[in-house]
Amino acid sequence: MGKTFLIYIETKDSKARKSSIEALCAARRVAGDSTAAAVVIGQCDDASSLAQYGVSAVYTVNAPSTAGFSSDLHAAAVAAAADKVKPDFIGGSATVLGRELFGRLSARLGRTAAMDCIEMKWDGGLKLVRPVYSGKALATVSFQGEAPHLFTLRPNVFPADAPAAGLSCALTPLDVSLDATKATSRVVEVLRGAAGELDVAEAQVVISGGRGMKGHENFDVLRKLVAVIPNAALGASRAAVDSGWIDHSHQVGQTGKVVSPQLYIACGISGAIQHLAGMSSSKCIVAVNKDPEAPIFKLADYGIVGDLFEVVPKLVEEFKKLLAQ
Repeated sequence: MGKTFLIYIETKDSKARKSSIEALCAARRVAGDSTAAAVVIGQCDDASSLAQYGVSAVYTVNAPSTAGFSSDLHAAAVAAAADKVKPDFIGGSATVLGRELFGRLSARLGRTAAMDCIEMKWDGGLKLVRPVYSGKALATVSFQGEAPHLFTLRPNVFPADAPAAGLSCALTPLDVSLDATKATSRVVEVLRGAAGELDVAEAQVVISGGRGMKGHENFDVLRKLVAVIPNAALGASRAAVDSGWIDHSHQVGQTGKVVSPQLYIACGISGAIQHLAGMSSSKCIVAVNKDPEAPIFKLADYGIVGDLFEVVPKLVEEFKKLLAQ
């Protein structure tokens, strides 16, 4: 094929995010003779280790104006990297920041981006599959026109390859002039959740609560289950967030975060289409609801009809026994 992919690496706490590593590995797998390069904006302490995932080059843009995320400035930096690399495709992860960045980059380059894709293959050209109509249908899309073509991949759908230990590569700094005064937005403050709290978009297990939680204090019931399961995160429906019971950072759904964990446990969530759009690609879905007619049961692989305040503590005990073996 002989095509070139440029992957935007999102960072958190100066480290490459897992979802970006997944996008990078997916790009390397799509065709054996493709070339993959990475672009990192701002501080990234493990940028050189991206070579362990098969990249041929890592381009960096590190200036005072890139210390906080700005879709304007980061899009300008990625566009500058693309101008140097001349890639056929520019990809990244469909995180909250990734969606914002690629929307801005799409407008800047005059391209239409294929967003939130869940399948990618090469069949006479790059073909991507993405959910449409709130996940009720899937669309297969391809690109026309001049390169570069843009796409983002849903986190936790494309597995990351095992790193080839010991490999590293030189970093290529890019001299990009970024005028911070022209940015339409800037980071004023970063409010962090509880220490060690995992982002629902990157968790392998998500336990979510909805209107059936009845109040903010009852989310402690779910937190006890999260605490006993490795790589688990606490999620919520829009109804719970709008009621002020839990922060928006936990919201799963069309107006929240899209998740694709190995296991999704929905507690007291009826299953509105807005919520289903954010978690329908989960590998295994378990629903706990006292209403046997709740729509969530139509999507669930396993359903438990019962009071979540009785069921969840039993799940905690069963997971403790299982994980102790």
